[in-house]
Formats: sequence, structure tokens, C-alpha cells
Amino acid sequence: MSRKFLDTESPGWVADGLINEAQRQQLLARYPQEAPALRLLPILGSVLVGLSGLSVVAANWQGLPAALRLALLLSSLLGSYSAGAYFLRRGNPDLGHGLIGLGLLLFGASIILTSQLFQLVGYDASGLLAWVVAGTALSYVYGSRLLVLLTVLIGAAVQTYCVESLGIFSYVTAWLVVGGMGYYWWRRPDTVSATVLAVGLLWQAGLFIIVQHSKITWFFVPAMLIYAAGDWQPNRAGGRALQVPSLVAAYLFMFGLAIFGEADAYANILRPPLLPYLAALVAVLAVSVAGKRARGRLGTLPEWLLLLPGFYLSGGLSLAVATLVVLYAHAGSVLARANREHDPEQLTIGAVLFVAASAVAYFKLTWGFMDKSLFFLLGGVLLLGLSWYLRRRNAQVLAAAAPLVAQQAGTPPTSAAAPEAPEPTHNS
Repeated sequence: MSRKFLDTESPGWVADGLINEAQRQQLLARYPQEAPALRLLPILGSVLVGLSGLSVVAANWQGLPAALRLALLLSSLLGSYSAGAYFLRRGNPDLGHGLIGLGLLLFGASIILTSQLFQLVGYDASGLLAWVVAGTALSYVYGSRLLVLLTVLIGAAVQTYCVESLGIFSYVTAWLVVGGMGYYWWRRPDTVSATVLAVGLLWQAGLFIIVQHSKITWFFVPAMLIYAAGDWQPNRAGGRALQVPSLVAAYLFMFGLAIFGEADAYANILRPPLLPYLAALVAVLAVSVAGKRARGRLGTLPEWLLLLPGFYLSGGLSLAVATLVVLYAHAGSVLARANREHDPEQLTIGAVLFVAASAVAYFKLTWGFMDKSLFFLLGGVLLLGLSWYLRRRNAQVLAAAAPLVAQQAGTPPTSAAAPEAPEPTHNS
């Protein structure tokens, strides 16, 4: 729970009688004030000190004897790991993990510089693969989110080198990131780690598509497999963080298709064989639906609308209309779910998506076929109608909940019958 949220909301809880002042103080003590910026200072400081030392050595690297170069590499590497372990024993995990992360970076630099020092020519990624293995091992040994993030980034860098320089795809590197870091995240579903891990996995999937010279739409099969993994994660926040990058990629693709796809100039790079592609996508959809049902998240199923293969339609008006219908349907599903779950953030996202779809509709369909004032009138009426509907639903929910709240409070609901009038007295 956020300390800022408690500071803002807890006085109102006391005023409403939900808790007393003593309980409020206990809650504040349970969630002490944090200083994220101060926690980053040791990490940034250690990185800057290390970079300054590296820059001095690099400026005079060629003039140093080979033995001294090797001694400098080993001493800096061992010094970083030793200093990190020392500060961890002293109870300073931020600085300790920062120094160990610096040692991991120095380990990769040592691999590269040692190969240059002894003029070693590598025709595979075995040397750099040791860098990924070291990052994976350190992540499990120390349980540090920083080391997890560094390992995912190192895996992406190594895979990029393999594809760009060697023309190969390192399956071992990919499996270390997927299996090693994926399993680590599954046991500790942190939201920041989930986002970085998802981006790193999407990068690996994109490089695999490039190496295989496949149609770019095959990218969404592994992308939605990552999304399906988020459906199975028991931690809702962690699973959702893993899904967001895949959803952003799918939305951007559909949005770009709505803008540029009508010319049908991209058919040769967008359309894989229909049956194999649909079979793979349906298989991933089945895994996702099973996870949503098991975790009670079937309300997010309309997000799969973004994966409808509209690019198989011929370019022109039909493709433009089909993509706009998908964009509007997706925005409407986000708004409906936000209203159902009373989530203001999702409501804002749904409104932005609705406006984005309207902007595409304006420039693609109404620019030459409809008077601009009429378009704005229709758009305004649609938004007002949607606002009225959502307000009406909220009022109905509140009205249905009022008797239950009154019953729990021990007071009769406002809809209860009026008390009977006293019997009149008769004078003798």
C-alpha cells in the first residue's frame, strides 16, 4: 500500500468512523515513508565511480603492458564483488546490489577486452553467453531486482550482437532469459521486473523473426504467449504488468494498419499462410482463456480483439472500416470494464483510446466524405451518450448497495416503510 495514499485518505477514514486515530497511526507505522530517490543514490554513485575509473584506464589502455591490463581487469572485478558482499553483510542492500551489478557489467567488459588483448577471434556467442549465465546466477543468489533487470538487458544486447554481427540466433541466450528470468519473476512477480522482462522477451521474439526471415505478423504469436503467461500469474498486478507491453505492441500495429494499411502495399510482409497462422494464434488464445477462467479475469478477454487478422482483407475502404471497428470495440470494452470495476485509470485509458480511434476515423473516412461540423456533432453526441450511460450505471450500483450498507450499519434503509401512527385516544 502506498504511504502517500494513506496520508491522503486515512483522515477521511477517521472522520467517517471506519477507523480510530490509534488505528490510523498503526497503519502509518506499518507503511513507513520511503525515499526512492535516496535509495538510487548509492547505485548511481557506484556506477559513476566505476565509469570514471574505466575511462581513465581506457584512455591509457594501449600503452599498458598486457600483464597489467589483465591485473586491472581482475582486480576491478573482484573488488566490485567483494565490496558488494561487504555492504550486504553490513545491512546496506542498495549499495551492495549496486556494486555487484557493477561487477556484472565489469565481467562483460572483461570478456570483450580480454578477447582483444589476446587477439581471440570468436565465431559464436560462447564468450558473451558466459555473461548471461553469470547474470542469471547472481540474480538467484542475491535475489536483487537490479540484477534481474541487468540480466534481461544483457540478454537483449548479446542476442542483438549475435543477429547483427554473426547472423545467428542464440537459443541458449533466449532460454536463459525466458526460463531463468521468467521463473524468477513467476516466483517474485514484481511489476517493474515484469515490464522489463516482457520488453526483453519481445525484443528476443523480434530478433528471432528477423533471423528466420518470417512475416512480421508471426511476432504476435510469441507476444501473445507472453500475454497468456500474465493471465496465469496469481498476482494480478504482476501479471498485468507482464501483459501491457504485448498489448501496446498489438494496439500500435492495429493503429498503424488503420492509418497506412488501406493502400495494400504491405501485403507481402504482413500475410503469413492463413491456416498455420490462425492455428498458432488460436492455440495461444486457448491458453489465455484457460488462464483468465482459472484466475477469474474473463472480463479482459475483449483485449484479444486487437489480434483479429484484418490484414488479410484487401486494402481500401473495407480494411479501413474493419480496423476502425476493432479500435472502437476495444476502446468500448476498456470503458465498460473500467465502469464495472470502478477503475479511474482504466476509464482514462479507455477515453484516450476512444479519442484516438475517432481521430483516425476523422482523417481516414470523414475528411472527404462528411462535412467536418457533422462529424464533430456525431462524435460529441456519441461521447455524451456514453457519459450518460456510465453515470446511469453508477447510480444504479449505488442505489442497489445502499440497503446493504444501511443494514450493516444497523440502521433501517431509506426505502423502509414509514412507522405506524399511534392509535388515537378516546375521551370518555
